[in-house]
Amino acid sequence: MRRKGVEEHMEEKVEKLVIIGSGPAGLTAAIYACRADLEPLVYMGTKYGGQLMLTSDVENFPGFPDPVLGPDLIMKMKSQAERLGARLVQEDVVKVNFKTYPFEVYTDSGVSKALSVIIATGANPRRLNLESELKLMGKGVSNCAVCDGFFFRGKKVAVVGGGDTAMEEATFLTKFATSVKVIHRRDELRASAALRKEATADPKISFIWNTVVTDVLGDGKVQGVRTKDLKTGREDELQVDGLFVAIGYDPNTDIFRGQIELDPKGYAVVKNGTESSVPGVFVAGDVHDFRYRQAVTASADGCKALLDADKFIKQKLEVKVVS
Repeated sequence: MRRKGVEEHMEEKVEKLVIIGSGPAGLTAAIYACRADLEPLVYMGTKYGGQLMLTSDVENFPGFPDPVLGPDLIMKMKSQAERLGARLVQEDVVKVNFKTYPFEVYTDSGVSKALSVIIATGANPRRLNLESELKLMGKGVSNCAVCDGFFFRGKKVAVVGGGDTAMEEATFLTKFATSVKVIHRRDELRASAALRKEATADPKISFIWNTVVTDVLGDGKVQGVRTKDLKTGREDELQVDGLFVAIGYDPNTDIFRGQIELDPKGYAVVKNGTESSVPGVFVAGDVHDFRYRQAVTASADGCKALLDADKFIKQKLEVKVVS
């Protein structure tokens, strides 16, 4: 009995490559895909660009001797991908089907079939859900000490959280800040023993227990925070120049549940660098990387994922029609 080969699938307008996501990982993958003549279809999402769209000055991305605004960096990547021929579609992917081949990627306007898919949907930092927090994001409010700590040299900062990430952020910030106040809603840290020991032993770090931030103060830049003691109900104001919210991240993987393997926290599980649990589906950036979470490492992931996808696609295109 004759089966359809890849050549016949291509006649059904199957894409060689679909990329889901438009942060540094997705756009870098798109740039490399164009250079590999894969004619990538990129679903950017209605809110494209990832976390860089909420970042002010970026000083640590190679190739920019002067600071570049996060949104400007994304737009440069986007323009580069478009110039090379990437098809960028500002739609959200609502469902995928990786249990059939070619793979199926659904948006509200229809379905695309693909020989390979790169998942680069990123992760969202958990927020305090304060209007003032969002208003001052990039103006003293940050989710990344490695990215923004340099701007707080000689200043006072606060860190919200009590887990490993918060302790890592607080300890890193002592390189620049004169003092670091850790604000935690409980009376003990959830961080690992080693990180707790390091943070509590640092003379620059002090702790405010059983307390939450109820408002971020400042006009145009952070000037302080308003706090509330959860035991006494007492409210205070703390004068700081920066607020680092370190209460965790949520990977954008809901649409991939049941399609690829996820870890207990929802991050995509990878092997050999970028391979998901489904051959032909590759992963790049913060959607799996809960350790580094940098624009440059996400871009590197996008490059690696594309090189792996290119090899997979070439193998598929070499398959002959079976009769």
